[in-house]
Amino acid sequence: MSLLLTASTVALEQFTCRAMETFQLSSLHKSGDIMIGGIFEVSFRTVIQELSFTSKPGQWVCEDFDITLFQTAQALVFAVEEINNDTQLLPNVTLGYTLYDNCMRLPVALRGASALTLGMKEDITENCKGPPPVLAIVGDPTSTHSIAISRILSLFRIPMVSYFATCPCLSDKWEYPSFFRTIPSDTFQIKVISAIFKHYGWTWVGIIAADDDYGQSAIKALSEEIKDFACIAFSITIPKINDIDKVRHVTKIIKESSAKVIVVFSPAPDFSTLADEINQQNIIGRQWIASESWSNSYDLFDKYNFSTFGGTLGITIHNGEMPGFQSFLYEVQPTSDPKNNLILQFWETMFDCKFKENTNEQNFTSLLEGKECTGKEDIKGTKTAYTDVSKLRACYNIYKAVYAIAHALHNLLTCENGNGPFVNKSCADITNMQPWQLLHYLKKVNFTTRIGERVAFDENGDALAIYDIVNWQQSDHGTLKTVTVGFYDESAPAGHELSLKDDDIIWNINTGKIPESVCSKSCQPGTRKATREREPVCCFDCVQCAAGEISTQVDAVECIKCPIEFWSNVGRNECVPKEIEFLSFEDSMGITLTATAASGVCLSVIVLSVFIHYRHTPVVKANNSELSFLLLVSLTLCFLCSLCFIGHPTELTCKLRHILFGISFVLCISCILVKTIVVIMAFKATLPGNNIMKWFGVIQQRSTVFFFTFIQGLICIIWLTASPPLPAKNIQYQNSKIIFECDVGSVTGFSCLLGYIGLLTCISFLLAFLARNLPDTFNEAKFITFSMLIFCAVWITFIPAYISSPGKYTVAVEIFAILASSFGLLFAIFAPKCFIILIRPELNTKKALMGRDSEKQI
Repeated sequence: MSLLLTASTVALEQFTCRAMETFQLSSLHKSGDIMIGGIFEVSFRTVIQELSFTSKPGQWVCEDFDITLFQTAQALVFAVEEINNDTQLLPNVTLGYTLYDNCMRLPVALRGASALTLGMKEDITENCKGPPPVLAIVGDPTSTHSIAISRILSLFRIPMVSYFATCPCLSDKWEYPSFFRTIPSDTFQIKVISAIFKHYGWTWVGIIAADDDYGQSAIKALSEEIKDFACIAFSITIPKINDIDKVRHVTKIIKESSAKVIVVFSPAPDFSTLADEINQQNIIGRQWIASESWSNSYDLFDKYNFSTFGGTLGITIHNGEMPGFQSFLYEVQPTSDPKNNLILQFWETMFDCKFKENTNEQNFTSLLEGKECTGKEDIKGTKTAYTDVSKLRACYNIYKAVYAIAHALHNLLTCENGNGPFVNKSCADITNMQPWQLLHYLKKVNFTTRIGERVAFDENGDALAIYDIVNWQQSDHGTLKTVTVGFYDESAPAGHELSLKDDDIIWNINTGKIPESVCSKSCQPGTRKATREREPVCCFDCVQCAAGEISTQVDAVECIKCPIEFWSNVGRNECVPKEIEFLSFEDSMGITLTATAASGVCLSVIVLSVFIHYRHTPVVKANNSELSFLLLVSLTLCFLCSLCFIGHPTELTCKLRHILFGISFVLCISCILVKTIVVIMAFKATLPGNNIMKWFGVIQQRSTVFFFTFIQGLICIIWLTASPPLPAKNIQYQNSKIIFECDVGSVTGFSCLLGYIGLLTCISFLLAFLARNLPDTFNEAKFITFSMLIFCAVWITFIPAYISSPGKYTVAVEIFAILASSFGLLFAIFAPKCFIILIRPELNTKKALMGRDSEKQI
């Protein structure tokens, strides 16, 4: 077996690889140290030789040379010449090129790719070794051609950089591992349209598409892209067959739809019939979005009213700048080199002449009848699309493609031994470079053009997406023109990819303002979206957030609850601190209660002054003046303690209000209780043989008051030690307010304090009630009974009122109970005495009190 292989190898080394056939192709060529190839569209028509099957078929001939398309071929030549003159990029290396015309036919394009891959020499190379004729190819411009050519080139890992093929399928690196492109994939066009929708807040849009794979895939892709923020009002296709009924049906859908923004994915010829009908029915007030396939075909609509399609926004390939390109186009000169026969064809087409050496004997006679080219014609004197550099969209993509290859070559040539990317960290052999080595560097190319545009390829070989946004506007002559009003740059920072000059845009709306296209207007902050049943998510109602909830964003899906100490404002778009409610001195109610308490203090002090002044009179003496003085002091404290309940609760006031309340009222009730006991004992002492008063003298009376008060003080000390009253924010009672109150702390302590007061009150009331029928000489028991009755009635009524009163009114009820009971005691006990002292002084005598002159006084 090994002998056979050796023999075969020896036999192979005795021969050279020879091409079986060469193609006659229109080309441009320049030799260089490193060669790159190109496949371009230059001619429109191909003449196919007749197949007789009796002789060898002739070569295909390209006709209908297009000088506009020749400009794209010259873009490659211009880029190569510019690189060769650059001392920084590929120094000491001359780039060469071989460029073929595909004549817009796939078989011709495949022949050009084969010629670039294998070369046009009959003897390719000895032993089929050495570098290939070209290391990379620029082109083909069409997706169909690129798919077929890439399948072949991928076998040899020859990089192919297309400047106009947009099919998303070419991003599949498993099928097309060596394919790159400087034009964005159609996938990115969908992103641009989606970004425009987001920019203007259009959430209710219509889609019209051609009835083919391009249109259907565009509908599917756009629907998927905008599903998170927008809805499709209608999605219809344009019939390929000119069916007027279907066209009118589509027009009816457009007219009846509430969507004001409509995007169209269709070539201009397919859209023209529908456009005629739209114009005829005068459907205006729609903002049209043109896909790349017809955004520059505004000449098609010159016959329509500006109000119909004027203001259209279109997505186009980025228009770049190539300084010096126009001058280069003027410098082209005819040559007799057959490898540059495209220049001769261009010259003959440009000046409508023929070169004698470029004609055969058959058409020489016709040449004599026509115009002969001299080669001295002046291109600068012409004004054609060839020298128009205002829209270098395809040319600029070619320019970037050549520079991308050049930068990859530069990185390959500057590889340092010992740090290379290949096996054993090796670098490429400069004398024997292979396409697969260039392919490695092309994947990582990243540079900035002279006009500041970044060029790089992603993992799929796609260039960074850059689109121009154009606006159809009316020129001075009344025709439509396209004006660039923005761009989309995928390489820009996140959120800044789309840039639009809103002030430069003419809108297709009568108002001239940015159109609105929504099923439902946005829900403002303070409301949330509530979807409608059986309708798209973009159709919704705006529901105000509930109390205590807010929404701060437009179109909020749900409302957010405010923190526990915050509440929603009137607009329900902000959480504000809850209103803190307490009974303040500035409050009208607080002022009233303060004034009432002050009047009670004043009255108590006045009565006390009266009693002190008339302390030697029988009325004061007969009613135990010492206990009366102490009772008036305690009543003064009762009035004063109510002031502790007013104002901002603090730790001190919370403790004082309950301690003062408890002790002052116990002191007051203790005095009344002792006075009642004294009345009863005094009556008993008048009985013969009863000397009970000696056991309940002044000292015992004082001790009893002190003892009763001491018990209350002891309760307060234990309460304050265990769990004292403290300021607290009550957020449970009212959602919208914080009630600042004094928390009693220990409920048991507070209950004991109130219970002790209630116990003494009940005992006093019971004793006074039993003594009510004593002789008139000792009639103070009647007044005590009445005062205790008022006291009990007030505090029994207080309980339900206290429980049912909200917020600061709870404290107000408590103050009212203190003041009412204090006034009740003051008036019931001391008003009759003051009446006698001040108004009826004649009754303020011992004789009158003993009842001896009662009849005379009456």
